[in-house]
Amino acid sequence: MKNRIIDDEKLEQPFNKEQFIRLLGYMKPFTKQIIITLLLMIVAAISGLLGPYFLQVAIDEYIEVANYKGLTLITLLFLGTNLINMACMKQRVYIMSLVGQKVLYRIRQDLFEHIQDLSFTFYDTRPAGKILVRIINDVNSLGDLLTNGIINVLTDFFTLIIAIIIMAYINLKLTLVTMSTVPLLMILVGVLKRRIRRRWQEVRKKNSNMNAYLHESLAGMRVTQAFVREPETRQLYNELSGDIFTTWMDAIKLNNLFWPGIELIGALGVVLVYIFGVGSLDSSTVSVGVLVAFIGYVWRIWQPINNLANFYNSLLMAMASTERIFELLDTKPDIKDEEGAYPIPDIQGEVRFENLEFYYDPEKPVLKGVDFVVKPGETIALVGPTGAGKSTIVNLISRFYDPIKGRVLIDGHDIKGVTLNSLRKQMGVMLQDSFIFSGTIMDNIRYGKLDATDEEVMNAAKVVNAHGFISEMEKGYYTEVKERGSRLSQGQKQLISFARALLADPRILILDEATSSIDTQTEILVQQGLAQLLKGRTSFVIAHRLSTIRNADRIMIVDEGTILESGNHDELIKKKGIYYNLYKAQYKFLNAV
Repeated sequence: MKNRIIDDEKLEQPFNKEQFIRLLGYMKPFTKQIIITLLLMIVAAISGLLGPYFLQVAIDEYIEVANYKGLTLITLLFLGTNLINMACMKQRVYIMSLVGQKVLYRIRQDLFEHIQDLSFTFYDTRPAGKILVRIINDVNSLGDLLTNGIINVLTDFFTLIIAIIIMAYINLKLTLVTMSTVPLLMILVGVLKRRIRRRWQEVRKKNSNMNAYLHESLAGMRVTQAFVREPETRQLYNELSGDIFTTWMDAIKLNNLFWPGIELIGALGVVLVYIFGVGSLDSSTVSVGVLVAFIGYVWRIWQPINNLANFYNSLLMAMASTERIFELLDTKPDIKDEEGAYPIPDIQGEVRFENLEFYYDPEKPVLKGVDFVVKPGETIALVGPTGAGKSTIVNLISRFYDPIKGRVLIDGHDIKGVTLNSLRKQMGVMLQDSFIFSGTIMDNIRYGKLDATDEEVMNAAKVVNAHGFISEMEKGYYTEVKERGSRLSQGQKQLISFARALLADPRILILDEATSSIDTQTEILVQQGLAQLLKGRTSFVIAHRLSTIRNADRIMIVDEGTILESGNHDELIKKKGIYYNLYKAQYKFLNAV
């Protein structure tokens, strides 16, 4: 168990620009807002860069000659440009925050819609916790990039270009001296970028492992407490939490090499400007005002350079999440509408299996050469040991899986050629573990038919004998039930699921061990309701308790992937074969009890 939980996911594919461009595609619907933001950015950048130039003019032209009128004017201009800069920045932040949150909303919607289309095989091989990480943590980690990062990098890039142009206009020689340190920056980025990306990928993976284990641990808390396994689960949780701490600190250590490196390179540029600038003060090319203004611009260019470096760092962190999000979005469902699929007409209920074969592992076939025909309205019982293939048969009818070989036909239609929605809308599936949603009992039953009236919901509950216990609850049908119906007994949950299925009025009904958790007294009431539920519908009933299927039109004994016997109860008893032995053994056991 420990190795299974801690096992990491495979590292994502290397960072590439196509994924980044794909992420930017989510911003396309907000082109107008982005253009406005860019214009605000340009105005803010220009107004913010005029300060050192005003300072040069003030020193060289007004202070030196005591021109107070000119000094007052230049001061007012300086204040005005700063106010413009602040107003533009404020509006820019508001617009991009709005755009960024709308983009995150769209990504979340796309992810949720996509996972609803994914096949059972996807969920069979992935813990729910790791899927939650993609939808919640990874999407949230893109927030800063989309609301501030992308626009900020454009702002910083534009600011850098304008500052360099102004510096070159003031003094080209000092500009070249300042830019001589840029190659050092490129070396720093080149050395650290790949390592930083790998470290943040590790952090994402460790968080994914933690969420997967946490989800599993909470879901199985009763089992943990029943077997007194709290110390073991606590130890494993501590190990996973320690992994997150270690990988996070490793990433931070490498991450924090960036900004000191940038600051050091920037300081070196300032030192060079002082050395060459002070040495040129005696010449006509450099004045005190020029040198002071130039130092101001040097810090102004290193600030956006520092921001750009940090943005790249943040981008690597965000792209680690982007890779995982797109990996999920690019996962194709195994079961989907074929090209040219058409809606199946109203189902009459004939089901035909033609030479059907199925396996999860080629070395271990689940079904092999299964052939049978079910007439409309027949009730078919599937009996056999665990793992014989009973549930696989009914899953293939609902097209939760596709056969490896052969066909499943309903009313003569190959179900691979019809749309999934039209097929499943006319089918009802009730499982041993009846799922109850958070909400009222009324809402849970109405889930079978969303436009049903209260009277229709209550009538469905009466048919399956659920009305009695529901009416005795404090608020009746409007009693709130918690997650997975925790306040209901297993039998009550199954009765509610029966009412839900009856309300949906399916043409084909599947009961997979749906009465296994109901006591004998309740089962008598349920059987009376099921008689009406099954009437006029093609039904498949999987049951280990043979007393529940005596009235089935046909009973199929399934084992080793094939149908060994088929017939009604009386016919199979007369055969004295497998069913006879199973029934006799169960009858003796019940009498002994």
